[in-house]
Amino acid sequence: MRKARKRLPASGSQASVRRHEEQLPWKKQKLLDIHQALNSDPVDIETLRRAAVSEGGLLTDDIRRKVWPKLLSINVYSLPAKPSKDVREDHKDYRQVVLDVRRSMRRFPKGMRVDQREVLQEQLIDIILDVLRRNPQLHYYQGYHDMVVTFLLVVGERMTIAIMEKLSNHHLRDFMDPTMDNTKHILNYLMPILERVDRELHDFMIRSEVGTIFALSWLITWYGYVLSDFRHVLRLYDFFLASHPLMAIYFAAVIVLYRQKEVKSSECDMASVHHLLSRMPQDLPYEELIGRAQSLFISCPPSLLTQSAALQSRNIIAISTFTDFQSSTLRQRPDSVLRQQLQKHHETQPALPMSTQPANTNQLIKMAVWGLSATLGAVALAVAQTAMDWAPDFLSQLF
Repeated sequence: MRKARKRLPASGSQASVRRHEEQLPWKKQKLLDIHQALNSDPVDIETLRRAAVSEGGLLTDDIRRKVWPKLLSINVYSLPAKPSKDVREDHKDYRQVVLDVRRSMRRFPKGMRVDQREVLQEQLIDIILDVLRRNPQLHYYQGYHDMVVTFLLVVGERMTIAIMEKLSNHHLRDFMDPTMDNTKHILNYLMPILERVDRELHDFMIRSEVGTIFALSWLITWYGYVLSDFRHVLRLYDFFLASHPLMAIYFAAVIVLYRQKEVKSSECDMASVHHLLSRMPQDLPYEELIGRAQSLFISCPPSLLTQSAALQSRNIIAISTFTDFQSSTLRQRPDSVLRQQLQKHHETQPALPMSTQPANTNQLIKMAVWGLSATLGAVALAVAQTAMDWAPDFLSQLF
């Protein structure tokens, strides 16, 4: 006769709880940690950052839809409105954005119907122009759409606007200047990192005069442009969203270091080395490289690298504002509290006249979900279903 399993006591000792947690598979333990962090008050942002950086990242798109906003201090119950119908009128970047988006077909899932993709491409254009119109200090760059489409495929239109507005004013801010001076300056961090780790490799690349332009598309798209497997792109986005804005250039350094034998075996000239490095391998050991990038950042922090002559006398906005940005993420309330606050706010508002009240809000939401899924397919349906987990109030904001 089998013995019944003993249940953990409701108020057992910490040691008992720890022993129970140690027995959980690491993925289940990670899910539990993330759940507890999201429901802490304030939100345990450090645990969420560790989860995003550690092996496997945030594991699923469902978790990303809940954690990504917290990493960027975004209130999911106070999202920007959908772009207005006139967002495209007289916009100086309209033609370039349309050209870039039309060329972005390979960034959408294979097998997606043409009509589904076209709807998402139209949303992509509107999101980009809306963020730019709301932030006139920002300047569009080619490759920006590669960032936007990644978020659109995971979190939907309105959340993507909120995420891109936040990133564009922080992590990506220097890429959105009128000139590429700050972008070039960030690329200049690459060689000093290589010099400290592998002097022979560094000297070889200096003699070849290859420069750093091969890593430009890596940096400004967070590798979305050069990686064909969307899973790898999402893994890196988890990592970068939880890290210092310069982490993408440290990741570029570990890729070059990983390929150092290939580089040193090539002809020592610009054309050969640039051709080699600009062709990104698709089978990189991403978890290993993420770990190496973290270690490099600790052993060679940006403050140490700025002693290099090429890195002096330049104000990089993403670096100078990062401390304040990180601090702002530490005071967030869990979504359950935000939802209650929103409900209380609605309760204190004057009731709408009967003629303007929706006859059946739940029915409208169901129809909206059906219409969205019929138009956009599985990607959008997943976004809608996750929104239902957050609250019908949140879902109603999507439409």
